[in-house]
Amino acid sequence: MQHLSGGRIAHVTLDLGKGNIIDGACIASLREVFQGLSMEKPLCAVILDAAGKDFSFGASVEEHAPGQVDQMLPALHNLAREVLDLNTFLVAAIQGRCLGGGLELALLADRIVATPSACLGQPEVSLGVFAPLASALLPHRVGPPLATDLLTSGRTLSGEQALTQGLVQELADDPTQAAIAWCEEHLAPKSAEGLRHAVSAARHSWRAQALSTLAELEEVYLGPLQQTADALEGITAFLERRKPTWRDA
Repeated sequence: MQHLSGGRIAHVTLDLGKGNIIDGACIASLREVFQGLSMEKPLCAVILDAAGKDFSFGASVEEHAPGQVDQMLPALHNLAREVLDLNTFLVAAIQGRCLGGGLELALLADRIVATPSACLGQPEVSLGVFAPLASALLPHRVGPPLATDLLTSGRTLSGEQALTQGLVQELADDPTQAAIAWCEEHLAPKSAEGLRHAVSAARHSWRAQALSTLAELEEVYLGPLQQTADALEGITAFLERRKPTWRDA
């Protein structure tokens, strides 16, 4: 993590190797980082980006398997709660593929900057499962019709398409530098305490509902969904590098 503008902007980078796969260790590390940021009073903004050519391929599929998902999923959702409760303006800077759990992380941001050729999507349905965090956040970001489209089709949007749909707020060849420039111009000169209250107020109309929905969807994912044959088949087929054979049950 770096600090910019005299400590008023924090720069957090995912650097997890190829594809920046989000696993339990990554989630634990991010939770530690954001818990630490909660103690930094003059903080005006946090920028989240990723090393390499892709933001993230998503959460670890291995950790979606029975016996692991009941630990990984609640940890991811606790991270989401802690990020939103920090009440600090968050900007996600995206390049390349930003899929699944990677896009769920980005959806926590108040502003998303992406390259025109970025690839954003929630492909979980292709594995016979769904994305609880994205299901709670996407309708707020882009409206129910497009959210339902993306969550049920698993299709992706380019950065340019995401901009026209309101999922992305700015396109830039270097999204990190664009995010830094925006924060330095619009946020760093302001009162950090005033911003904290402004961010909390801006999120007030949807945060409680989103977190309540998330809790309900986590129960569905770890309960009824895990009892279906196709949820197990989808994850197993992915790990075995084969096409799934759906039983529709």
